[in-house]
Amino acid sequence: MNVGIEHYVVVSAILFALGLLGVILQRNLLIIYMGLELMLNAANLALVAFSRFNNNPDGQIFVFFIITVAAAEVAVGLALIVALYRKRQTVQVEDLARMKL
Repeated sequence: MNVGIEHYVVVSAILFALGLLGVILQRNLLIIYMGLELMLNAANLALVAFSRFNNNPDGQIFVFFIITVAAAEVAVGLALIVALYRKRQTVQVEDLARMKL
């Protein structure tokens, strides 16, 4: 079986759809955050696939920088979620929506 760009795009679309469902349907901040990361990785997969099949390394270089920024985003995002949990003892979105400044 010859794996073409269509296969990569389909897998990327499925991953993006699963991440989007996680963001839309879940009420837990950790699950929402994992959905966002899944969507980001789906976009990265599509970029790498297009880059490889067009013989142009620009997409792969762009993905390298995206992964670098995403690592910093994960560290900051998880730190915020942990701090929020320590203060409110919950990571449910509906409980946090009632917070006042």
